[in-house]
Amino acid sequence: MTGQIQPQPQPASKRLAYIDWMRGLACVLMFQTHCYNSWLSPEARKSSLYLWSQLGGTLPAPLFIFLSGISFALVTERLREKGASRSATARTTILRGAEIFGLGMLFRVQEFALGYRWVPWTDLLRVDILNILGLSMILMAVLCWLSASEAASNAAAVVASSRNRGIAAALAAAAVVALATPPLWTTHRPNWLPWPLESYINGVHTFNQPQPWLFPLFPWVAFAFVGLAVGFFLFTNFAKRNESLAFAALGGAGILACALSILFDASSIRLYAVYDYWHSGPNFFLMRCGILFVILTLVYAWCRWGFAQKGFSPMIQLGKTSLLVYWVHIEFVYGRFSILPKGQCSVAKASAGLLTIFLAMLALSLVRTRWKKKPAMVSRASTAPAAAPAGS
Repeated sequence: MTGQIQPQPQPASKRLAYIDWMRGLACVLMFQTHCYNSWLSPEARKSSLYLWSQLGGTLPAPLFIFLSGISFALVTERLREKGASRSATARTTILRGAEIFGLGMLFRVQEFALGYRWVPWTDLLRVDILNILGLSMILMAVLCWLSASEAASNAAAVVASSRNRGIAAALAAAAVVALATPPLWTTHRPNWLPWPLESYINGVHTFNQPQPWLFPLFPWVAFAFVGLAVGFFLFTNFAKRNESLAFAALGGAGILACALSILFDASSIRLYAVYDYWHSGPNFFLMRCGILFVILTLVYAWCRWGFAQKGFSPMIQLGKTSLLVYWVHIEFVYGRFSILPKGQCSVAKASAGLLTIFLAMLALSLVRTRWKKKPAMVSRASTAPAAAPAGS
């Protein structure tokens, strides 16, 4: 089992530290959302802290899925540069997506086994973040296979051609998913499907209505496609030659997307019979994409010119093991082993619990990283030549 919530090329240079930092940010936002949501009493939930906490909680899932698209593009690009055929690249990435999906199913089995006395069996089939991450990766692999050149070549022109087609295809796929989401949630629901299958389309689960707290393909896979386009863009010749300018352009595009979202929402023109900005509307998707672009730009600037890499960075460390800390913290916040009584805590007590969870997950991340490095260090030591005597 890997330590990431999605495949990520290990950054060999500071240039890629922003990926881990941004993923670490998603972990911290996830911790605070889950801790306050699980532990605060009904009275404490009336505080402004809780409202801001839940607002911040709208970011982790889009961040994780968006970053999975960027990481996927980096992995795909490196395979292409090594001359891998489109079939070989698709096979590698599809298997990785299937692995993440399998881990998602295993996670649901674990949650059911630990909470079998009060958890309904239908939770085994709940559409969670890992399930959609795995399926998103499989769909991105198929899209990259369809848009890539058939020739197995690492020639710059061939790789660039596949990359450009990938950007166009990913953006088109994201637009289609975002525009198709409202009717699939309302007027044209595929309710002729069994609920476990329909749930993967609109998150209906067993509630007869789509649930915004679940993670169906519509609209969540669109964030992965946008991330894929961004990842390929960062490999273009323009971005490689003008990295800072490329990120500034992404930040500008994010601001523009937010402005367009507000403008379209204020418009009297409605494309759908049922308009729900905050859950299924494409305008809200546009707003969240804009926010993701701005965060990406700011995190890149912080990692390049700020103090993100001046010594030890907790954010980068957590980002390297995001799958592990996601998996473990759930049990100590929502599960049987919750460190505080659920629904009974004051803001101060829940905040102390949040700090405990953060420090514990950081320690776990450090242990995991060092344990993972140990076999490699032993292997290098065993193959290293004996040191020459001094003065020889």
